[in-house]
Amino acid sequence: MLRASGRALHEAYDTALLDLDGVVYVGGEAVAHAVPSLRAARDGGMRLAYVTNNAARTPETVAEHLTGLGVPADPADVVTSAQAVARVIAERVPRGAAVLCVGAEGLRAALAERGLRAVESADDDPAAVVQGYGGPDLAWGRLAEAALAVGRGVPWYASNTDLTIPGARGIAPGNGAAVEVVRIATRWMREPPEPVVAGKPLPPMHRETILRTGAERPLVVGDRLDTDIEGAHAGEVDSLLVLTGVTDAAQLLAAGPRHRPTYVAADLRGLLTPQPEVTGDAERGFRCGGWTAAARGGALALEGDGERLDGLRALCGAAWTAADGGTATGGGTDADGGTDAGAGKALARLGL
Repeated sequence: MLRASGRALHEAYDTALLDLDGVVYVGGEAVAHAVPSLRAARDGGMRLAYVTNNAARTPETVAEHLTGLGVPADPADVVTSAQAVARVIAERVPRGAAVLCVGAEGLRAALAERGLRAVESADDDPAAVVQGYGGPDLAWGRLAEAALAVGRGVPWYASNTDLTIPGARGIAPGNGAAVEVVRIATRWMREPPEPVVAGKPLPPMHRETILRTGAERPLVVGDRLDTDIEGAHAGEVDSLLVLTGVTDAAQLLAAGPRHRPTYVAADLRGLLTPQPEVTGDAERGFRCGGWTAAARGGALALEGDGERLDGLRALCGAAWTAADGGTATGGGTDADGGTDAGAGKALARLGL
């Protein structure tokens, strides 16, 4: 069940661990309401940390971009999956070791920060291979070098395995797609290798974030169930899903336990408000604001009127409880695919 908060979230938590793509900006442009909401949250005493699986850009470049959008940020406010994977590699290879780097400047800078030397050829005797998002101009030859090195038995790392990344023109292939290329090219091996992955939702990214921010009451804020929200579950911290990026309302209703956020909001204005309570049970239905939702005969029904996000919250209560076998505490199944039959009509009524 979604939780309630009687206090605005920027007052209830000391640090917001914010994803960037799909949350703060899309394709380089600020998401609607993001800039004033972040300013207000910061002015209210909340620390803002920007945590991204995108390993392409350096923290300095990201901070400049954010400041240009109207959200002053320092490089120390930015945590990337490149930094997380560089720390993991540095703990396993000697300082000064060569690392075959298939990615952009952000990954090379993170390796240098850990005293590692980026190289581009499998013939440079690398101690490790690492892949990070290289942008739309990543050369096919770079993937070939990675496949050759991994095929020779060199340890393999990836900043993250997000298959897609949102952009101004739509959804594009992410670093996970490039990782799959190397995986396919090494299937001939007797024991096909798997990369060590550092980014969200895995523990190395959470560790990197906490080490760099010192957060004591963090709130993960993201748009993806399988990275941001699952990562919050793995780190045992609370989360806010915003519907400005990859995840839509239908996917939220179908989320399994490890992909369910603590709170949900249309956008980053959700940081500045309390979160309403969802009450009820499977027999009487679930209520939030002026809405009541129930799962009847395998379909979701919605009645009432009011704020559309309250209707979505009520639907989450009904769908998740039905998927978990009628209990509101979760744990009935760990796979996505909650009861969403009939959800189309309910969501259409909410305009979602």
